[in-house]
Parts: sequence; C-alpha cells; structure tokens
Amino acid sequence: MTAFFVTAPIYSSRGVPNQFKIGLGFFISLVILPTIGDEIPNLSIGSMFLVLILQETLFGLLLGWIAQLLITSIQIAGSFIDMQIGFAIANVIDPQTGFSSPLMGNFKYMFAMLLFLTLNGHHLLIDSIVSSYQLLPISVSWLTRLNDESLLFFVVNTFTQMFVIALKIAAPIVGTLFLSDVALGIVARTVPQLNVFVVGLPLKIIIHFLILFILVPGFIYLFQDLFQEMFTSMRQLMDLMGS
Repeated sequence: MTAFFVTAPIYSSRGVPNQFKIGLGFFISLVILPTIGDEIPNLSIGSMFLVLILQETLFGLLLGWIAQLLITSIQIAGSFIDMQIGFAIANVIDPQTGFSSPLMGNFKYMFAMLLFLTLNGHHLLIDSIVSSYQLLPISVSWLTRLNDESLLFFVVNTFTQMFVIALKIAAPIVGTLFLSDVALGIVARTVPQLNVFVVGLPLKIIIHFLILFILVPGFIYLFQDLFQEMFTSMRQLMDLMGS
C-alpha cells in the first residue's frame, strides 16, 4: 500500500512528506483489512513471508509508476512546444520532482494536476489501489509473470500511449508555430532587409500564448481523456497480473 504512494501521481510529490505517505498507507490498510482478512494466508515469519512482502511492494510501485508514466506525457508535450518557441534553454526546477523540466511542460502539468484534484482523481487513485486487493488477492502469486511476454507488451503499449497523448497535446500549438515559421520564411525571401530572427522569436511567443488561451477548454477535455486512459491502464495491469 505505502509503496503505491511512492510512485503515484500527486502522492509522490516532494511536497508530500514521507511521514504522510507512510501514515496514509498504514491508515488505509487498517480500514480495508476487515474486507480482505479472509484472503490473507496464514504464514509464519520466514522466506515465504518475505516473498509476499516483496511481491506487494513491487506491485504497488509498478501500479503507481504506470499512472505516473502517462501523466509524464504532459511534460513531454511541453518539451515539444518549448523547442518551437525558444523556451528550451529556460528550463525551471519542478517543485514536484526536484528536477529541471520544460517551462510550458511545468505549466501544463500544474494545470493538469489542479484539474485532477478538482475531479477527485486523488480519491480515485486510492480507490484503484484498494480495489486491487479484490482483483489481485494477496494469496495470488504473480512474480512468475514477470517473464511473461504479455507484461512486456503492456509496458511497451503504455509507452506508446504516452507519446501519442503527448503529440495530441502538443500538435495544435506545434502545428501553428510551424506555419508561422513558413510564413516568416516567405517574408524573409520577400523582404531581405527584415531581420526575421529578431522579429520571429517574440512573434512566435505571442502566437503561442494566443493559441494556448484559445485551446484551454480543449485541454480540459484532453486531460480528462488522459486521466481515463491512466485508470484504464491501471485496471489492465491488475487484470494482467491476476489472470
């Protein structure tokens, strides 16, 4: 349970104290214990008990990582956009992860996380990890499935979905900026005296923010589809491990 909060979106943020993650995992475990008590095998402390702990820890980490992987597509889309408008050299420190991230990617990520909290996505994450005990009981051993090709295909498909979603988010803005580059190229050939490099950069920034303002309602629906895809992938992972 606690391992899930180490890698899951929102909960894995550096702004969430480790004490809170441990306490939340412990509290939820106590709450759901009466509902899964009959499924917990009676084991003495030994090798099988340690294997069971390792199995549950790995599953929690993997389930949270799959969710975080799809959310990362937002920052990938921001990287595509930043390269087009010249913001790629102005990376900022993401307070959520502690690493440098693209400027617009960080902006879109914070916007998406705000929408995620508004839609009670953090509650749905907890509901997903709780429901995993019904779909994948503790008594079921799935470690042998790590060599299964279906798990590899699932991970590859998740990576593919991540880049597809990133392209969907970035495509309208990147496409518009590409057309502006074409227009600037035509102007440069028509009016050689005009310094396109001086005019082009601020013009592309202005165009970017105008398009971004227009597309904000569309991003809301796109992010909702992203969240739906995230929970669908988590459910597919549970079904894959439990099959």
